[in-house]
Amino acid sequence: MQPTAVSNYIRERILQRRGRMRIFTELDASRMALVIVDMQNVFCQPGAALEIAPSRDTADNINRLAVACREQDIPVIWIRSYHPPGGADWRMFFDHFVTPERSEWAAQQLEESNPGSQIYDAMQVEELDFIVNKIRYSAMIPGSSNLERLVRSLGKDTLIVCGTRSNVCCESTARDAMMLDFKVLFVSDGTSAMSDQEHQATLDILAQSFADVVTTDEVLKDIHGDHAN
Repeated sequence: MQPTAVSNYIRERILQRRGRMRIFTELDASRMALVIVDMQNVFCQPGAALEIAPSRDTADNINRLAVACREQDIPVIWIRSYHPPGGADWRMFFDHFVTPERSEWAAQQLEESNPGSQIYDAMQVEELDFIVNKIRYSAMIPGSSNLERLVRSLGKDTLIVCGTRSNVCCESTARDAMMLDFKVLFVSDGTSAMSDQEHQATLDILAQSFADVVTTDEVLKDIHGDHAN
């Protein structure tokens, strides 16, 4: 399991600035939605094309959260990275951040027809869960997905974010959600990165300015109305 706590020096900085670690001390479970980012075969399966091995360590915690949320009528939303037929339209990334050979290959991994694009086999997806496709790192920016419209239509203002990678799609989604006035709970033992260092950096950055960084057990307490300062 990767780090689950904010670094001590960041913790001290936060306590000096706001006097407590938790940003949101009053939460309403009826206003929550669980957002599970990119837990797909292509990222999670052993030996997969774009494998993020630590993601498998978070599967049980994410499933625990999903079960608890369903019991409280909190919507469970699975986010999938997706490339539409005919090629991706994110030319900035595909033309500049990867080689031409890898660009075409990576896009193919996330096409609907590729089994790798589907939700990871170990995840417990239920019939009433939502599945949302995105075409950018962040699921919250205009044009990437319908996530913002969906959660607002459901009357939700608090997002529980988990999935992979911590420092890319999860962090991007969490940052943009906060900038759009959503309360964000970022699950430290329900997210994963390629390395411990990248994961730790995300926890430290988000805790200061974007989200409550919390463990699965802390979120479960929040869901049931037992808030901590």
